[in-house]
Amino acid sequence: MTATNFEVTARQQREDRAHAEQVRQQEARISARRELTDLRRACYISLNTTARQYQTAQINLMHALRARDDAETRTCAEQLEERRLDYRGSYAEAQMIVPAAVLRETRSGNHQLNSAYGLLKEMLAGGHPDDSEPSRLELETEMSWALLSDLRAAMRSDLGVDELSKEFQLRAPGTNGLSRRDPRAACRALSGGARQT
Repeated sequence: MTATNFEVTARQQREDRAHAEQVRQQEARISARRELTDLRRACYISLNTTARQYQTAQINLMHALRARDDAETRTCAEQLEERRLDYRGSYAEAQMIVPAAVLRETRSGNHQLNSAYGLLKEMLAGGHPDDSEPSRLELETEMSWALLSDLRAAMRSDLGVDELSKEFQLRAPGTNGLSRRDPRAACRALSGGARQT
């Protein structure tokens, strides 16, 4: 082998090794991104589930208080505490994982759920609620629903679900202009409008 052939072969081997290293680094970045997405997805599922259960426990306790059923009120109060602890664990995990835009929505939802919880604790401490307290709690619940809906939208957007949904809507007949806040309308449009709600 001549010196020129040796140099060409050596250069080619260096380029091949450099290319292989670039491919390896790219694959490592893709793998790390996929792992982070999987971690966030699991966190979002946990946060969404526990937030909904926490809110449901609040509503159940509100109904028990309104019915003036002491046994049911005790049971619902215990369940509320369990759901609150589960939610706190999910929220603490989210604080360490989610990006800033989602964390802002998470904090808003958390603040609202805890505001409703505080009102429920006041109602429990005072015995049976007067007529104005359940009305205040219903307002708190409506606000919680809205903020949790915004949180779910932020989580879905972060995971890229919205982009996939937009692609589907562009391909699906009759879904143009539907709001993300009215999923029943989207279901009716996709099913040909057969069912009315």
